[in-house]
Amino acid sequence: MDTSPSAPANSAEQRPLCVDLDGTLVRSDTLLDGLCHLIRGNPLALFMVPLWLAGGRSSLKAEVERRAPLNAARLPYQAELLRYLQEEHRNGRTIYLATGADGALAERVAAHLSLFKGVFATYRDHNLTSNHKLERLRKDVGAFDYIGNSRADVPLLRHAAVAMVANPSWALRLAIRLKRIPIARCFEDRKPTGRVLLKALRVHQWAKNILLIMPLLLSHKITPAGLLAVTKAFFCFSFIASVNYLINDMLDIESDRRHPAKRLRPFAAGDLSVAGAVILAAALTLAAVAILPTLPSAFTLWLGLYIVAATAYTTQIKRMAVVDVLLLSGLYTLRLLAGGAATGTPISQWLASFSSFLFLSLAMVKRFSELGNLRERGVSSTHGRGYLVADLEQIRSFGTASAYAAVVVFMLYIARPDVSDLYGHPARLWLIVPLLLYWLHRVWLLASRGELNEDPVVFAMRDPMSLLTGLGVLALAIFAA
Repeated sequence: MDTSPSAPANSAEQRPLCVDLDGTLVRSDTLLDGLCHLIRGNPLALFMVPLWLAGGRSSLKAEVERRAPLNAARLPYQAELLRYLQEEHRNGRTIYLATGADGALAERVAAHLSLFKGVFATYRDHNLTSNHKLERLRKDVGAFDYIGNSRADVPLLRHAAVAMVANPSWALRLAIRLKRIPIARCFEDRKPTGRVLLKALRVHQWAKNILLIMPLLLSHKITPAGLLAVTKAFFCFSFIASVNYLINDMLDIESDRRHPAKRLRPFAAGDLSVAGAVILAAALTLAAVAILPTLPSAFTLWLGLYIVAATAYTTQIKRMAVVDVLLLSGLYTLRLLAGGAATGTPISQWLASFSSFLFLSLAMVKRFSELGNLRERGVSSTHGRGYLVADLEQIRSFGTASAYAAVVVFMLYIARPDVSDLYGHPARLWLIVPLLLYWLHRVWLLASRGELNEDPVVFAMRDPMSLLTGLGVLALAIFAA
C-alpha cells in the first residue's frame, strides 16, 4: 500500500524533491542484491525466478522481497547524496522516495532514514519505473525536482523543474548529452574502477596458485616447456579462482554487510554491480576455457574437481564446522596435483601428506583468527559459519597438532634412503626443520595475539620475516642438492 500523501503546494520555494533508490540513494541494485541473498539461503530458488518473472517485474520484486528481505540499515547509501538530503530535510524541504524497488523495502528505507514525507514504489500489481513513475508523480505531486541515475530516469529528468543525478550510468550520460537535459548537480561517490576490479577478483589471492609450480621444482627437472605449461596452468587456475570469489561475494552480500571489514568488499559496498560481475565472471571463464586445450587432459580433470569443490564450499560447506577447513586444506593439495598434471610431474605421497597437514594447520589458524576477532568484539558466534567463540582453544589444538604432524612427515621423508636420488647431501635438509618450526610457531603466536587478520598463505607472501624464512628454506634445499 502506498504511503504517498496528497499533493503539497508547488511554489518554487516549496517544490518537493523526489529521489530514486537503486543506484541513486543506494549504490547498488536492491533487486539483484535480494536475489543473491535469496540464492545464498536457497539455491533452488534460482529455478523459480523465470516463473516469478512471467508475472511481471513487479511480481518478481515482491517474491524476492518476501523471501529474502534486505536490512535497510546496512544498505550502501550514497554518502554525498545522503548528506545533501539530510541538509534539505533540516531546511524543511519536502522529500519523497520515488523508486522502482519493492514497496516493502522502500518503506523500510524511509523508516530507517526518517527523511521522506512519502514513498512511491513498486507493488505487486504495478512496476513504478520510467514513464509509469513520471505519471504517478505528476498526478500526486505536481511539479517536482528529481534525482536519478539510470537511462530509465530520463523521462523524469526531462520533466523535473530541477534535474540532478547521482553516480550516473554511461547510458544516462549519453542520453543527457543527446537530449540536452540541463543537470543542476551531479553527486559522485565511486572508487577507481581498476582498484575495485582488483579487489573483487582478489588478485592477491592468486599467490596461492604458485603452488602449481612446486612439483616441477621438487622434481629437479625444470625445462622451458615445463615452465610454459605451469604458467598457463597458473593463469587458468587464477581465472577460475577469481570467478569463484566473485560468486562467493555476490552470494554473501547481505552477510558481508554485517561484518566490520567484509562490508567494504566491492559488492557489499556497492562499488561493483552484480550485473557487471556476472559479465566479468563469464569473460574470465571463457579465458580459462581458451587455455585448457593447450594443457594435458589430466589438468582439466583436476581443474574440474577444483570447480566442484570450490562451488560446494561457497554454497554449503563453508557453514559446516571442521568440514570446511578439511576442504580448504584439500584445495591446496589439489593445486599441487594440478601442477603435477600440467607438467607431467607426479607428486610423491610424502609431498601430498606434508601439504595436507601443513595447509590444514593454516586453515585452522585462519578460523582461529576470525574467532579471536569476534571475541574481541564481544560476539559469541559466527554468522553463516559453524563455529562458536567457545571453540577457540579446541581449534588451536587441532591446528598446532596438524603443524607438528607436517614437520614430522617432512622429517620422516628426509630419513628415507631414496632421498639421495634427488639430493647429493640429504642430511643437510635437516637444517630446514628449525625454519619450519620457527615459521609455524610464529604464525600461531601472531594469531594468538590477534595480529594475523588475513589468509595465512597471503600473509606469508607479504610478511618480510616469512619471505626471509622461505628464502632460507630455498637456500638450504639448493645447498643439499
